[in-house]
Amino acid sequence: MTTHQHGASWSAAAQATLHCLTGCAIGEVLGMVLGTAFGLHNAATVVLSIVLAFVFGYGLTMRGVLKSGLALSAAFKVALAADTVSIAVMEIVDNTVVVAIPGAMDAGLASGLFWLSLVISLVIAFVVTVPVNKWMIARGRGHAVVHGHHM
Repeated sequence: MTTHQHGASWSAAAQATLHCLTGCAIGEVLGMVLGTAFGLHNAATVVLSIVLAFVFGYGLTMRGVLKSGLALSAAFKVALAADTVSIAVMEIVDNTVVVAIPGAMDAGLASGLFWLSLVISLVIAFVVTVPVNKWMIARGRGHAVVHGHHM
């Protein structure tokens, strides 16, 4: 009984999205914190957050599949196949939300607005990305690629 033949459950999609959200959130928060702390322009802060979200997202997936004995290059290919669409959707949504919240990008690290906007953006990104992952897993793509290696 493969996921591809019988569709993907909402639970599997939510789990895949939560896995993705973990890497994205680490990178996103770190990028926003560093960009804000170093006084980077908003655009540079967003770019840094996106780059770090991909680095941490791929890194978490690679860590899991490397444990299964896959070579580094093969693990990277699995991470690309598993996470690229999910991370991209999540990053588009969460950065759009943060940028759209008035004053959020200019709020300092000590500001409740800064942290609240990050939390809200990640929650919205999770909700939007779950159906994307469900659709991909049902077609044997996205996180379905990872399951043969470490789940």
